[in-house]
Amino acid sequence: MTKVLLRTIAALVFIICAAVIGAFIFIKAPWNTKKYKEESQPRIVIPRNPGAKIDDTDSYMEFMAALHNETMTARVPLDEGEVVISVLNGDFDGGLFEKQFVAYRNLHEIDGPIYLTYIDYIESSGTYRRVWSGPTAATLPGTISLYTMDLLGDRSVCVILTGVNGFGEHTITIFRKNTAQGRDITSRGRDLFTKIAELRIDGTISIKEVERSQAYQLGIGRGVSFAISGYGRDFESTNILDQVEVVYTYNPEDGLYEQSSRTRIPGAQVEQRRVRELLGNYRAFEEFISGLWYHMTPQGTIDRYQYIYFDPPSREIIFYGDETQQVFNWQGSTVTRSGLYISSQNIRISTLRRSIDIELESLESIRVKVVEDVRLKIGVNAPWDGSYRKANPLEHQERTQKQGNAFINAWYDGSIGKIQFKPDGSFELNQRGNARQGKYAFFFIQDQEFLELRTTEPRSAEHRPDSASELSRETYLVEPERITAERSANENRKTLTLFRVRIGSRGIDRLQEAAVTLTLASE
Repeated sequence: MTKVLLRTIAALVFIICAAVIGAFIFIKAPWNTKKYKEESQPRIVIPRNPGAKIDDTDSYMEFMAALHNETMTARVPLDEGEVVISVLNGDFDGGLFEKQFVAYRNLHEIDGPIYLTYIDYIESSGTYRRVWSGPTAATLPGTISLYTMDLLGDRSVCVILTGVNGFGEHTITIFRKNTAQGRDITSRGRDLFTKIAELRIDGTISIKEVERSQAYQLGIGRGVSFAISGYGRDFESTNILDQVEVVYTYNPEDGLYEQSSRTRIPGAQVEQRRVRELLGNYRAFEEFISGLWYHMTPQGTIDRYQYIYFDPPSREIIFYGDETQQVFNWQGSTVTRSGLYISSQNIRISTLRRSIDIELESLESIRVKVVEDVRLKIGVNAPWDGSYRKANPLEHQERTQKQGNAFINAWYDGSIGKIQFKPDGSFELNQRGNARQGKYAFFFIQDQEFLELRTTEPRSAEHRPDSASELSRETYLVEPERITAERSANENRKTLTLFRVRIGSRGIDRLQEAAVTLTLASE
């Protein structure tokens, strides 16, 4: 009996060993990293909340920002002295592997150009390699915008880099990738990319996109090439604000963009001395644009539902439009020949950047061109480009005299806790042992008083350890209080009744929250 049992156990062990050996032979080993790397690419799966609201703009923007966040890191080391400025990732030629365009500058070249390099994936070696580099016309790193586009309508890869040079001129440099029968033609001794346009204009530059045919949209036909339009100063005129529009179109025979038309545009007749004081002096121009600017419609009327507020002292820019309020940190100003080039960053989403090109149109109007970070398309922005007229300064003066002080010096008690309003515009809120600090301001809109609390709240170290704080804004409608003989206009109110609201370009929306009552208290 014992011999039979031993024979049975031995047979089972033999069968199990044979099965394991067969698995090693016929099943692909998961640790064959080279083959696995060539056959598949990792994918990021974002879990979605089925109960999330589509119209939750902030959540949507946060989601898109996280999805499109790109690090400023090249896939291969650059040479000594070369510093990365901008990185653009993508499958630019329809391949299976991601490539990179990297804009960089060389620290050894003082006032040197911004360079562009292309980093490709070499399938034979399974590594990334830097395969091409070329200079551009831009020189100031803080003004760079890098993106790709089918500029010529033939589905070729055109990489576009715009920026400003040391003379305050706007520049655009465009490279087109050379291909022959679906493969790169570098083996023929030609460059991988050919420069098809490099323009420097004493004004603004834009690509004039037009709607392409249905055949192009379906992939069965070519599309029209986009033209490039540049507005610059008319040096033949004595009026500084006179401009010339120069249009460049693509010449397929030469493979270059060439000038096709030139149109003179008369500017406003204004005091030339004042214009000279503003142009070329970024502090003077910042002071000039400080305040509220209304958008001008194509019919020449003021659109009071879309406007931009420039606040140089606080280094903020506020955009109102499409029922949204967007606040951007004013990061830097670069002087141009016709105005100012501003770089900004959204206060909530660090990856959402916006460049604002401002031209002086008259002493009461400006022309604005907004350049979004084209890598982050969230679909919630109004068309900001166009002319803007400054709000009447007399109206602001009368309103300021009417509204009184924006800051007070008082303590209040209420359901939200004990809050101290300080005369320097800061406040401290203590609620159940937790303290919050921030900035506040009382202000008026059409005879209605509001209170805005801008709070800096500590973030959880577990949630996001790389950030120290986050910014939140709360806006309240202040219930009016009648001034009596017991309280003069200069004294603090005994009671503040606040209603939480949302202010958008279409008006004031009161939220369905209980009123907050604050009572004047001693320290």
